Amino acid sequence: MTRTARLSTLLLSTIAATIALQGPSHALLSKTFVSNTGNDAGSCNSATNACQTLAAAVGKTAPGGEVSVVNAGDYSNGGTINIMHSIHITNDFGGDAGITVPAGQVGFAISAGVGDVVSLRGLVIDGQYVGTTGISIFQAQAVHIQNCVIRNFQAAGLGTGIGMVPVGTTDLLVSDTLIFNNGTVANTGGITIRPTGVGVANVVLDRVHLENNVNGLTVDSNSAASGAGSHVILRDSVASSNAGDGILATTGSAHPPAFIVVERSTSVSNAGVGIHAVGPAGTILVSDTTISRNGQGVSATNAGQIISYGNNRNNNNVGPEGTATGTLPLF
Repeated sequence: MTRTARLSTLLLSTIAATIALQGPSHALLSKTFVSNTGNDAGSCNSATNACQTLAAAVGKTAPGGEVSVVNAGDYSNGGTINIMHSIHITNDFGGDAGITVPAGQVGFAISAGVGDVVSLRGLVIDGQYVGTTGISIFQAQAVHIQNCVIRNFQAAGLGTGIGMVPVGTTDLLVSDTLIFNNGTVANTGGITIRPTGVGVANVVLDRVHLENNVNGLTVDSNSAASGAGSHVILRDSVASSNAGDGILATTGSAHPPAFIVVERSTSVSNAGVGIHAVGPAGTILVSDTTISRNGQGVSATNAGQIISYGNNRNNNNVGPEGTATGTLPLF
């Protein structure tokens, strides 16, 4: 069974639990609350009558509504939190709040409608070295992730901080987020983007740190049959101390593009390649970026392309620096 199939099966097996938490006799609320002194049996309609777990609060929140975190705490319920409509989960009070994910489970599984928008802000998502994926994204119009920490997803043969497997067109926007200590085997790690079928991934990563994973960022269109593939912008970000590649774009000749723009970023101290493009539609454009102390600086293999704007710093790598396959002028 493929990794995508395993995650899909896991998602389906846990949807019933989420529906049961909602219950047929309760009207859905536009805003719910979670607290470390809460009770899932309550209405969750105020800070003093809050839920104890995020799964319960999500089940009681109307489409487009918000779950507000009241204080620090672990808001997990021992399973996956399934998100199937527009919702916003927000921790703005300043303390550590989030979930711990048990063995073989996903933290958040997002399988919303084609027009739905989901946001997660201010959460700590911890895989405890046995969880499979921090946030799995299958379908939504857009997913916003802000000010989060995603760590320690190391289930055997798996392990991904954010895993995006869109079946349609989905936007992912991540900012001010730390993703570290994820992955166990090749092509797992911090963020993996793998459209399937006709899936399209449009991604912007701003001020994201990808540290001490297997790969930092993997954009892989080999599972997509057609469509526009993956288009990713990595800006003002760091890929550092990863066991594999810092930044990887890979696709085969019969598959859609895996395209990344890297600007004002750093790929440093990765054991593999700092910036790596594989396959005839694996393309990475690089501007104002530092590549240093990696196993190899840059590499383009199997007709992959790395295009430089001529303002990068690629030196002091452990192995070969590597060279760009082409250049573009600065405007």
